[in-house]
Amino acid sequence: MRPISDHAGFTLVEMIIVISITAIIGSMVAVFLRAPLESYVAQDRRARLADAADTALRRMGRDIRLALPNSVRVTTDAAGVVYLEFLATRSGGRYRVAGGGDILDFTTADNSFDVLGPAIAIQAGDRIAVYNLGIPGADAWAVAGNTLASYAGAAGSVTNIAIAAKQFPLASPGHRFQVVEGPVTYACAPDPANPGLGTLTRFWGYGIDPNQPTPPAPAPSALLATGVSACSFDYQPGVTERGGLVSITLALSQSGETVNLYATTQVSNQP
Repeated sequence: MRPISDHAGFTLVEMIIVISITAIIGSMVAVFLRAPLESYVAQDRRARLADAADTALRRMGRDIRLALPNSVRVTTDAAGVVYLEFLATRSGGRYRVAGGGDILDFTTADNSFDVLGPAIAIQAGDRIAVYNLGIPGADAWAVAGNTLASYAGAAGSVTNIAIAAKQFPLASPGHRFQVVEGPVTYACAPDPANPGLGTLTRFWGYGIDPNQPTPPAPAPSALLATGVSACSFDYQPGVTERGGLVSITLALSQSGETVNLYATTQVSNQP
């Protein structure tokens, strides 16, 4: 009698056949899954690029809407780097011109005035602007700032503003003033780490210069976007009677995908 074994097995030929069949089935499944997976990855990449570009444009729009009237300027340097600069404002209000109290005198150097209405939030180092027209004799960018006076008080909410003695050149027809934080620059420049692409950077905390600094240095900065394949700024000061228009084109690219966004922001030029 032959011994009976309870163990089952398979031959080498059977194993090779199973491996071959499994490989064929896996290849067929991969063919069907490849297109949906590639489509998902591409859509996710485009969504992230669009979100990054939209976030950058929204941040720029918020800043530009708070620009001091008639302070926006755009330039391109010899290397093709484009710069958008303006004077950012913190708040504003109306000054006293008559009646009891501390009026703002335009006939001589004055060092303080009352604020009409609610208290104004202000910080040490801020400047006060009155009727900036952006023209010779009434230009905040000029040497010593024709329309700017340095704030001489403490930080906080105030109803009387102390300034370094200043005779403003022109009175505002609406008796308005603005509290200026300082200049802000947005720059689109080549990225040394990614040839063919660039970066979008925000600069702040530097001095006011009659000649637009390109770039402003030394200054704090924040990177808003990378992978910039196209970027342009355009400023039209006289689109309406009281306002200008800043147009921004921004394109971000990654792994063969490109997203182009265009945005416009109105600027109040009524000081």
